[in-house]
Amino acid sequence: MIGLDTNVLVRHIVQDSKEEARAASRLIESRCTADDPGVVSLLVICELAWVLDRGYNYERAAIAGVLRQLLSVEDLRIERPELAWQALNLYETGKADFADYVIGLSHRDQGAQVTCTFDRRATSCDLFELV
Repeated sequence: MIGLDTNVLVRHIVQDSKEEARAASRLIESRCTADDPGVVSLLVICELAWVLDRGYNYERAAIAGVLRQLLSVEDLRIERPELAWQALNLYETGKADFADYVIGLSHRDQGAQVTCTFDRRATSCDLFELV
């Protein structure tokens, strides 16, 4: 089993650097299977969403589509998949960044009533409270 870093997923998805994209795709296609999935942490998914948004100017719907596909692939083992799906559902209809929803849901799972923040966009859902 191997873990996949954000930059490998970005190259595989975006295909912007031919040599690195080819290497990333070859790695994922040859080493990640349903029987031996590649591991993807929540942090990597958060970074991926951020890079697609800020680095590649993907629209929110396009980012959500990429994340939905990523979470659906049997060849990958996603850390805390139920939380990732919840965060994705909130992201698709909300205003905050994907990572904000992961943070708010993680804190709620730990027993927090709300997550206090200065981020006004995050406070559009009940996971957050403006400081």
